[in-house]
Amino acid sequence: MFLEQTIKRNPELIKVAFDLHQNGQIQPDSYVIDVDTFLENASFMLKEAKEKEIRLFFMLKQAGRNPYLARKLVELGYEGAVVVDYKEARVMMDHRIPIANAGHLVQIPTAQIEALVAYRPRMITVYSEEKISQIHEAAKKLGLLQEIVLRVYGDQDTIYSGQTAGFHLEELKDLAERVKTRYPCVRIAGVTSFPCFLYDETSHDLIPTKNMETVNQAAGLLKEQGLHLSIINTPSASCTYTLNKIRELGGNCAEPGHGLTGTTPMHADHMLAEVPCVTYVSEISHNFNGQAYCYGGGHYRRSHVKSALVGTGLENSTAMGVIPPSDDSIDYHFGLTKEGNVGNTVIMAFRYQIFVTRSDVVLVEGLKKKKPRIVGIYDSMGRKIET
Repeated sequence: MFLEQTIKRNPELIKVAFDLHQNGQIQPDSYVIDVDTFLENASFMLKEAKEKEIRLFFMLKQAGRNPYLARKLVELGYEGAVVVDYKEARVMMDHRIPIANAGHLVQIPTAQIEALVAYRPRMITVYSEEKISQIHEAAKKLGLLQEIVLRVYGDQDTIYSGQTAGFHLEELKDLAERVKTRYPCVRIAGVTSFPCFLYDETSHDLIPTKNMETVNQAAGLLKEQGLHLSIINTPSASCTYTLNKIRELGGNCAEPGHGLTGTTPMHADHMLAEVPCVTYVSEISHNFNGQAYCYGGGHYRRSHVKSALVGTGLENSTAMGVIPPSDDSIDYHFGLTKEGNVGNTVIMAFRYQIFVTRSDVVLVEGLKKKKPRIVGIYDSMGRKIET
């Protein structure tokens, strides 16, 4: 999906990925991240967001919840992480990374509520009153006031399978009144939904979804109840290009994830501000019935992977089509459309979610100075691997 753009805009990353694998420094089923470009993307986006008065919370689940990258983003000036679930929250807490928003898509389990509230996240996203009550009790015990964000939905909204949740627009007024009277140790600080934008392959543009309208309606309803909302959170495909749309449509907060690595769906078709900076490295394992097969482990069923470069270096590589495993099978291997030499490197660039894989994450710095070096190898859960 992103291989062509990466060849055009970041060929040095592909070259170093070939070299690291051929030299035996990295194993197949590794994502190689160009940290220099990652930070350039992040810095430019943050500058643009500040000019437009849009708050940015970084999301790193797709990059394996990586604490090294998280620390670098905080040093750049990002407020903190948006942790999509409680396991990512634990990684950030273990590494003392500020949490800006916790539980956006997965609420915090009961047994972890008190520890999270004690960590002082700026806000916690909720979509059930029972969870609000639990947060209130923890905040009361700790003598704190915890801000919360309500995940909201309307009848025509897009909600992905496995993510069904939210407070309906029609219940917000009564809910707001109950929060004020029953839960004084929490304060409703904002509203959110997902996805608020989706890339349309026909118009080749980002289009706001019905969810965006719902977020604005929800904000209006809550303001009528006398609430002061500081957050109108409108995530999905957050990148520099999205910022103007967010501002025009009433949002003031975004959560860049794939935008940081130049790998939103729109980046595949357009030369946007962010440069692609992630490649997937594998190795030909064997040939079978006229096709080569390379090691898997990093497959994401929405990857849209199409092609690979195969060889011992960029200059002598051959382009091959990729045949991903079916969604009902374990991704032990990726198929290739031609035979190849066993041991040859296979380079791909596709849409990924490292935290749902069993891949390694290889962080490389120094590409900009022609002195690349590995600064760390991590597993898909953000744990450093001893090398």
